[in-house]
Amino acid sequence: MKLAVILFNLGGPDAPEAVEPFLRNLFTDPDIISLPALLRLPLGRLIATRRAPVAQKIYAHLGGRSPIFEETRAQADALEKELTHEGIEAKAFVAMRYWHPFSDGAARAAKAFDPDEIVLLPLYPQYSTTTTLSSLKDWQRAARKAGLDKPTSRVCCYPWDWGFAAAAAEKIRDATAGAPDHLSWRLLLSAHGLPKRTVEKGDPYPWQVERTAAAIMKALAGSALGGRALEPPQLEPVVCYQSRVGPLQWIGPSTDAEIIRAGQDGKGVIVAPIAFVSEHSETLVELDIEYRRLAEEKGVPDYRRAATVGTHPDFVQGLAGLVRRAMEGKTVTCEDGRICPANHSRCGYGAARADARKTQWKT
Repeated sequence: MKLAVILFNLGGPDAPEAVEPFLRNLFTDPDIISLPALLRLPLGRLIATRRAPVAQKIYAHLGGRSPIFEETRAQADALEKELTHEGIEAKAFVAMRYWHPFSDGAARAAKAFDPDEIVLLPLYPQYSTTTTLSSLKDWQRAARKAGLDKPTSRVCCYPWDWGFAAAAAEKIRDATAGAPDHLSWRLLLSAHGLPKRTVEKGDPYPWQVERTAAAIMKALAGSALGGRALEPPQLEPVVCYQSRVGPLQWIGPSTDAEIIRAGQDGKGVIVAPIAFVSEHSETLVELDIEYRRLAEEKGVPDYRRAATVGTHPDFVQGLAGLVRRAMEGKTVTCEDGRICPANHSRCGYGAARADARKTQWKT
């Protein structure tokens, strides 16, 4: 039994000259800008051209390139080792959405491996039409083009998978090391933002982000979810959203507004990225440089940032568990951190959105 695991991630430019084409791929994606191609393509190219100089300055802090591929490859290698340790002959392939290595290359490599089965595994813990769905559709196109026709199952999302929550909780605990005893703290559980109109169409992302936050707080409290008693200092948790761009109204509260509020309240800040599983520009620059500067300007007495889960053993073991359950063909609720039913019929989100006129949830 040979297993191919396809890891989906957004990708990032690997050189300064790759910044603009990376942005062009991003902003011409119909799942990002939902306009007819006649409008979307020129608009996406215009946005990419205008944003490229700003983005190049951001990536200059990182040596002109994103580290996301190396981070994702390390996660793929760790998952391979974990599955092999469990007796599964597995090979993990990386399929980035907006820059190399693309789904086309991953599909060709997977075909050459000649697996008996394929599991699609997004490195987006929470499902969104703008990330998970876009990557799945791109993979389906690439697999057809490569002639890759093998039994395939997929992991939809894992917003409160025990491994992800436990690893994130431990990273937060690490960030509290040496924290001054006299301060009270606000824990900003920061996720990438979405335009409100995307959520109003039925995207479950913010609902799942809230459930991730709850799972992490349980793990921090030492519940059975994470299997560890982490006992951090008193933390006031707030879910917030970063990385908004453009004139559209975005979901909130925004992370920068929460940093300003913490400064006004005289609270220390610990920022924990809970929708990213690897380091890239939005953690290493936006959180570590831009928001740190903002915190200093606004009088935050102490600013700390928890690392992403990366290759933390709990996270990797959690991913391996998701892969095994997908191989077994289990389609169960995302409440169990496994695979969501297409219609949310057994998922709390379905009840929460019962009054919605339509949903963009698709398999």
